[in-house]
Amino acid sequence: MKTTTIPELPAVAVWHHVLRFNDSITPVAARALLKFQFTPAEVERMQDLAAQARRGNLSASDAIEIDTLERLGCLLDILHSNARRVLKRRKVTA
Repeated sequence: MKTTTIPELPAVAVWHHVLRFNDSITPVAARALLKFQFTPAEVERMQDLAAQARRGNLSASDAIEIDTLERLGCLLDILHSNARRVLKRRKVTA
């Protein structure tokens, strides 16, 4: 499967820099980070908010909530990616 590089937004680049832990965490810690996920109820809420946004029916508080959830999702993606890299590196070098 071919991957495409997506240009980073300034905030995402900062998150990548701050959350880069390379080999400074153990495989056990990396596996623990991979367990952090949204609950099914949170996923359902995000889907509801996304549907409201598509219809143009988001209240101001809903817009803040969906923005917060999107940012948290990005943060989790970065943590998960870095954790998988640590596990992959440890497997190769172990």
